[in-house]
Amino acid sequence: MDTGLAGADASNHSVLSAQARRAAGTPRGSKPNTPQRWVLAASRGTSPVSPLRQMSASGCTAGCSLCFSRLEILGCQPRARQRGKQAGSEGGSGSRISGAIWRDLRMVCTRKTKTLVSTCVILSGMTNIVCLLYVGWVTNYIASVYVKVQEPISEKKLEEGDTLRIIERLDHLENVIKQHIQEAPPKLEDNPAEAFTDSSLFAHWGQELSPENRRLALKQFQYYGYNAYLSDRLPLDRALPDLRPSACRNLTFPESLPEVSIVFIFVNEALSVILRSIHSAIDRTPAHLLKEIILVDDNSNNAELKEKLQKYVDEVNAHKPGFIKVVRHSKQEGLIRSRVSGWRAATAPVVALFDAHVEFNVGWAEPVLTRIKENRKRVISPSFDNIKYDNFEIEEYPLSAQGFDWELWCRYLNPPKSWWKLENTTAPIRSPALIGCFIVDREYFQEIGLLDEGMEVYGGENVELGIRVWQCGGSIEVLPCSRIAHIERAHKPYTEDLTAHVRRNALRVAEVWMDEFKSHVYMAWNIPQEDSGIDIGDISERKALRKKLQCKTFRWYLVSVYPEMRMYSDTIAYGVLQNSLKSDLCLDQGPDTENIPIMYICHGMTPQGGPIQNRKSKRCLELQENNENEFGFQVVLQKCTGQRWSITNVLRSLSL
Repeated sequence: MDTGLAGADASNHSVLSAQARRAAGTPRGSKPNTPQRWVLAASRGTSPVSPLRQMSASGCTAGCSLCFSRLEILGCQPRARQRGKQAGSEGGSGSRISGAIWRDLRMVCTRKTKTLVSTCVILSGMTNIVCLLYVGWVTNYIASVYVKVQEPISEKKLEEGDTLRIIERLDHLENVIKQHIQEAPPKLEDNPAEAFTDSSLFAHWGQELSPENRRLALKQFQYYGYNAYLSDRLPLDRALPDLRPSACRNLTFPESLPEVSIVFIFVNEALSVILRSIHSAIDRTPAHLLKEIILVDDNSNNAELKEKLQKYVDEVNAHKPGFIKVVRHSKQEGLIRSRVSGWRAATAPVVALFDAHVEFNVGWAEPVLTRIKENRKRVISPSFDNIKYDNFEIEEYPLSAQGFDWELWCRYLNPPKSWWKLENTTAPIRSPALIGCFIVDREYFQEIGLLDEGMEVYGGENVELGIRVWQCGGSIEVLPCSRIAHIERAHKPYTEDLTAHVRRNALRVAEVWMDEFKSHVYMAWNIPQEDSGIDIGDISERKALRKKLQCKTFRWYLVSVYPEMRMYSDTIAYGVLQNSLKSDLCLDQGPDTENIPIMYICHGMTPQGGPIQNRKSKRCLELQENNENEFGFQVVLQKCTGQRWSITNVLRSLSL
């Protein structure tokens, strides 16, 4: 589960309306005062491009310079080869090495010298002593072989086989050096405390660790997206602060509640994090309500998650047969289809679908099961708190509903005014959508269509479920008295870029459920509605499901469930603005402190494509060369010179 709060607010996306055009002082049908025109340009759809950074290499260390002096004993320098030739001529014909063999030796020697020089550069990060030990040993060994070759031998010539054996030895030594380089730890700075300052992991944690342990912690952090090093050292049954509203502690619940199956989804998760999720579920769920725990492994390649995890499962099941089930995928299916796999394995009347990096708080289950027992068409989300990815401390999040923007990234919302008027902090919060983890009646989940298995990997499935539940007769609630802490990763390790998956999934949702408002999703992603070039897969089954369930319109949803969502009307164009003078740059927002327009590399994300308000003026917004700016141009209002701007997507003809 991921909040998706990095997604852009819908209000930041570019729209240019006819109303704005009239407000700018350009009457309908009249010729504009400037020669600039809006023209259609192909949608770029590019990802953000970071400015290039120049890298400078430092010179060799003293240790490395000593390494280079060591190379002279190889006899591979020009003067050494000269001495070798003289020795050969003075030793008589029997001591001469054939020209072909000499050429072979020179070739090998030259190649190995280059290899050792490169090795010196690589090893320059090590201490001088270690550098001397390794390179000295290698060079002395090679030198001894070479000296033996140069010694005058009156009765025996150096045969071709001898040359090959020398080459083989040199290859062997080269492999030894390469293996050492691969196994050697990365270079540490003189001050080890400064070696990891670039990582957010050590901003508030780990200052007391040794450099070696810091290195291990950083490696695990980069792999998992959270501090697995610390997690491995925390108790599996650690205590959590009770963050429920105080009034929740006084609530009573029916004795007869439905059982629940808890499903945990994971791929290459840290074993200790999974086990802590399981322990907290067992410890903080009444035993008579927790029927089973189901683990869905989406084809992890971490050996721990096969052998050690299975051993743990077997130990638990030895005391309570069948209590923990493991579902393993033979290939990675993604989070969406993994949740459906977990639902299929569940047998309890209620199914709770969670990530495997959560911790349950006290009393989480009873409020949820009570609401579902009262109405099986309710889909419930707990209130989430944050497990900080660096120090694993619990951070309390304020009570909130869950919604989305027009890109369909999830976001937290303030509870609606109707909830505040109740003045009851235990009351359920009406929510337009779901963040990701949720609890649902098992049979109702099937009736409503499960999750859209035509979606890929991650993103949009929770928004789609929320829209579908509301439009088709159900409801979504967030319960303040059910609290669960969740790790929000610093980065998501299971894919390099989620954007492409979220965009594709968002377009599926738009085409099936959003009616005339699907244009808002295309605008948010800066994609042309016709011939977008994105294959969203077959949606015929999802459209048939909507018809079968006799669902309401998306306009009803916006008016009745999500009135906070901004709607656009009378839109004539949207997208990023490019200038004819420099077509690879786009109009962008400057630093927040200055809030002035700038030109920046086109990336298609917000705030590029943000709102632009035209005002009556005889001057034009144009580019002017300025070498002091990052990209050599600045945006100015000046006397019109004929520069033209183009906008990516035009819905109907306009003249500005």
